[in-house]
Amino acid sequence: MALKVKAQEKLQKIGTHAGKYRYIMMPELYTSLSQDKVIKEAALRSGVSKGIMQACWDAAGEVIKAWATEGHSVALPGLGTMRFGLRAKSVEKVDEVKAGLITSRRIIFTPDVDLKDELANTAVQITCYDRDGKEVKRVTSTSGDVEDPENENQNGNGGSTSSQTGGGLPDDGD
Repeated sequence: MALKVKAQEKLQKIGTHAGKYRYIMMPELYTSLSQDKVIKEAALRSGVSKGIMQACWDAAGEVIKAWATEGHSVALPGLGTMRFGLRAKSVEKVDEVKAGLITSRRIIFTPDVDLKDELANTAVQITCYDRDGKEVKRVTSTSGDVEDPENENQNGNGGSTSSQTGGGLPDDGD
């Protein structure tokens, strides 16, 4: 399995490359999996009925929500931990502290080392599209290693391969 990424040629509107077309990479997101599909697959893998899995799923969700809203960092099996956090403005004096200083409430996810390692070692497939949406190149790394375009002649890319299907990426001279 590989992560799918697209590199789309887009006109930059801000920054050091404003006014120039540059290839911007972003993950190609798959469709969202429904809760029902996840429960069916978990039931199949665990050998328990879908009804029991649904009850466990619902109970785990309620426990995670309750404990996280009480301020706990809660383990998510095989994934990491999640907790709630917030952003707030600072004030100089204690009598200025009030709930109105809170600017946002957030969910903070911290992945397990195993999950981070698996992601780091997953191959990447990049499909490049020009500004008209035409596919112009595909690049596939066969491991988690990342190519270093500054040292192309050293072939230290850990098994990366590339196939050209049309015009190439412009050299940005950076």
